[in-house]
Amino acid sequence: MSLEQFLHNLQFDINRANQPNWEVDWDDAPLPYKLYRGLQVVPLSTEVPLSLPEGQPPLQPTLERIGHFLWYVYGITGVSQSVYPDEYQEEEDYPIHSYRRFAPSGGALYPNELYLYLKLDDLPHGIYHYDAAHHRLVLLREGDFDSYLERALGNRCDISTCFATAFVSTRFWKNFFKYNNFSYRLQGLDAGVVTGQLLETAKRFGFESGVYVQFLDSAVNRLIGLSEEDENVYAVIPLSVAATNWAGTGVARTFTAEELFRELPALSVAHYERSKRVREFPKLLAVNEASKIHSTGDFHTLGKQPDFRTGEKEIPLPEIESYTYDFIEACKNRHSPEMDFVMGKVSQERLSTLLKLATHSYAFRSDIEDVYVGKEPRVSIYGCLYNVEGIPNGAYVYDSVRHSLREIATGDYRLQLQSGLSLDNVNLLQVPLCLHIIGNKNHYQDALGYRGYRIMQMEAGMLVQRLLLATSAIGLGGHPLLGFDTKLTDEIYKLNSKDRTTLIQIPIGPYREKAWMRGSLLS
Repeated sequence: MSLEQFLHNLQFDINRANQPNWEVDWDDAPLPYKLYRGLQVVPLSTEVPLSLPEGQPPLQPTLERIGHFLWYVYGITGVSQSVYPDEYQEEEDYPIHSYRRFAPSGGALYPNELYLYLKLDDLPHGIYHYDAAHHRLVLLREGDFDSYLERALGNRCDISTCFATAFVSTRFWKNFFKYNNFSYRLQGLDAGVVTGQLLETAKRFGFESGVYVQFLDSAVNRLIGLSEEDENVYAVIPLSVAATNWAGTGVARTFTAEELFRELPALSVAHYERSKRVREFPKLLAVNEASKIHSTGDFHTLGKQPDFRTGEKEIPLPEIESYTYDFIEACKNRHSPEMDFVMGKVSQERLSTLLKLATHSYAFRSDIEDVYVGKEPRVSIYGCLYNVEGIPNGAYVYDSVRHSLREIATGDYRLQLQSGLSLDNVNLLQVPLCLHIIGNKNHYQDALGYRGYRIMQMEAGMLVQRLLLATSAIGLGGHPLLGFDTKLTDEIYKLNSKDRTTLIQIPIGPYREKAWMRGSLLS
């Protein structure tokens, strides 16, 4: 199977993408977090602030402040226990324990890890891993690496003015053990969700940020000490409170990963792997290898994308007075209902607030854009609406520039969408808003190569996280789903003749609390 066919099957025919006769060995599952052994650790403050108003003045970060920041980004914030009864009553009911973070993850498996290059006055400069299980930093490599990292980014950011640089990586086995090759699609989305949570948290701490998805992979992995057979960095995110040249230092020389790779000795670090048998994932390694960038001369930007205007009838949405919300409450209250949705009428004001909050916060600096101007995103929001006040039931596309809905077709699509689910774990007949993130069907492969696939999934994940925070802010629940019939949703939105496709489905609506035990680690 070619890589082109593999990526096509991930989107449209997952059974062909997966390895056959796959069985999940839950008794040999990996931990949902990475644990290093025998390295210097730095405990972080657990006295996290209970309020984070947006627009805080930029303050020089301290170790305590970084600890608070990391906890809101990717710390373990709660634990839950759910009981799933045995359908045939052959065994006793069994509890499922999950450790929760504010950023959601498919199956609560959290395949991503968070590393940082920190330059703080009260901490040795160097590369650290964020140990979410113990809320601490683990020192991997001590030293100053401004020049190295700037060159790995093609001199497109002045790292010397940044107090930190975050690295979001993917550990392949952490969810491959359950989702097989389908995990490659999920890993990109999860990386985007973590990145989205990091960017939103950074705003509350007064940090400026930029997202770099093009870098010299092997050089960055070498800096952190990752084994490329197990893990790869997906995003590099510098953080600053000072004036920073986000466009670069102006040095036009081309660098290669091999050049930088030779500058640093390999790290000899050990981490704990709970799984006794880590199975092979050759397809993931093949597409990851094909996605690598080996020379800064291979970095590209995307020009203005064609405007895919669908639907002629326009329904303006009510303007809302404020785009702000209580970030901490939204994080704490975010919930992914399953069979817990209950039908309720949604007002136009509520729908308007949801869409405006999500898209207003989505703008971010990206290295695949020439200029940061908060342009219309490369991923869009479509939706099948039912029981929305003053809006006919039907399929719509949201125009974020005009803040309006454009009608694609009218009708009740709930039963069709329900028939397209691979698992009946959500009752879509009880869902008033079934939103979909739409992206480029060819994932910009002409410009970005195979890397374009994971970049597109990450951008979808960043928008998903904004939607989920906005959903929680207005008192509703949202459940991201990948187990749906992409061809069906593309037909509903009349995308078959266009270069667009459905990336993820998010039912949103009122819900009732399900039967579970849940404890917060926020005191």
